[in-house]
Amino acid sequence: MLLLITLALLLVAVAVVEAQPVDEARALFSRQDRTAALIDCLLSAQVPTKWQADGDFAELSEAYNLRLKYTPAAIALPNTPEEVSRAVGCAASSGIKVQARSGGHGYAAFALGGQDGSLVVDLRAFQEITLNQTTNVAKVGTGVRLGNMAQKIFYQGGRALPHGTCPGVGVGGHFTHGGFGFSSRNWGLALDTVVGLDVVLANGTFVHTDTTTYPEIYYALRGAADSFGIVTTFYLQTNPAPASVVSYSFSFSRLLDSKEAAAEAFMNVQKFVQNASVVDRRFHLQVSVEAYNYRLLGVFWGSVDEFRTKIAPELLRNLPQPDEGQTKIEAHDWIRNLNEIAYAPLTQPTQNYDEHDAFLAKSIVTQESKPLTRAAMESYFGYVISEGRNTPAAWFAQISLHGGPDSQVNIKGSDFSAYAHRSALWVFQNYGRSPTNGLPFSPAIIPFVTGLNDAVLRAQPDGDMEAYLNYVDPTLSTKDAHRLYYGERLYERLLALKQTVDPASVFWNPQAIGAEESG
Repeated sequence: MLLLITLALLLVAVAVVEAQPVDEARALFSRQDRTAALIDCLLSAQVPTKWQADGDFAELSEAYNLRLKYTPAAIALPNTPEEVSRAVGCAASSGIKVQARSGGHGYAAFALGGQDGSLVVDLRAFQEITLNQTTNVAKVGTGVRLGNMAQKIFYQGGRALPHGTCPGVGVGGHFTHGGFGFSSRNWGLALDTVVGLDVVLANGTFVHTDTTTYPEIYYALRGAADSFGIVTTFYLQTNPAPASVVSYSFSFSRLLDSKEAAAEAFMNVQKFVQNASVVDRRFHLQVSVEAYNYRLLGVFWGSVDEFRTKIAPELLRNLPQPDEGQTKIEAHDWIRNLNEIAYAPLTQPTQNYDEHDAFLAKSIVTQESKPLTRAAMESYFGYVISEGRNTPAAWFAQISLHGGPDSQVNIKGSDFSAYAHRSALWVFQNYGRSPTNGLPFSPAIIPFVTGLNDAVLRAQPDGDMEAYLNYVDPTLSTKDAHRLYYGERLYERLLALKQTVDPASVFWNPQAIGAEESG
């Protein structure tokens, strides 16, 4: 087996060398040597692995975002933490970069390495979901998807967690880089619920981390885990699931008749969400924008009567009448609520997940101390009206309330975790996809989505705006990614730790901590 794989690699190398300059040829042989060493080590260590010659390798290495294609050197499929440790050790000794894959739902395909030739450690076998009935801490394997987790912890004990709305997203990246959703203002981020982690480090050691055991690593894993280790198990402090929550939605298609009307409405909404006499942690809001639609939607953790008499009148004050027949105010139990806001069935396959898209997403994180200006929103909605109706993209934008009065995201300090945005007010997601949700992907979509971001950034250049890592943007330079995702102070702290615990940058992708320094 090893001989056949090695011979195939050498034949490819010889064919390419004839057409490449000497320095590039030497680098290619070096990569081939490292890959051959990796293969030898993984076989000797008896780590379950798929190779490029295997019939199912192409399917296993297919990105969720189909416009991004990377070919790993190999895909390890461990069943135990010990096998994860051996896989990481083999990569480290062979000079091969490593990335973990949980759900594989990442926007930039960094779980495939963000380059050709990395080792992917696919954690699909780690499917445990167990609720401790005494502590109410859920033990969750890193291969679990959000929808499956949410249902099982609810049915095991009536418990719930804050997280995003897409059931197919894996817990691995979501709970280690943020995890913002419709319950976050009430309960905090997904990563705020992490009370312990089992993790494999760059030297192959397997450890448990929490506030007292490897606390600096525990800190870094909650915000930058892709750069520091492979989490195999999460320990998550759950909350009692509410008996019911209110789901609401109001549509205002006429607001997009002019940029001035759309911006005026947004400024009124922004004023409302900063009003502590009405808004508390129980209220979540998202402004949803498409080419011909402007919606306010979210959830309220109270009664329908309280929403109708206290919240809705103030939210809708100074706004035009909502579109007829498009208003919804309904109370749902917890699982029905999750189904209402989900983009797919809650129950997701544990193997052979085959959902894909072809897209680019960009984000903006705004500051509570510097609310969005009228000029910025007129610029944004002017771009939506002039360009959003003539683009090859099937696109949407979501402007989600992150901060505001009593937000449980923003009560945490900078020393709590490696999540940088504890003073944010809004989080934008500007998302452009192929109309078919697959290939081909029109190159024109990229400048269109970039234009949505730029319309805000250029109109409010002093806004100190950042970006949200779970909407990872592969078009950002390494330097810009570090600045926008972490900020200078946090990045320097993470870089110092990286140079201590992973000086060879075993855990690497194009935007990882230390990526610019390691090359």
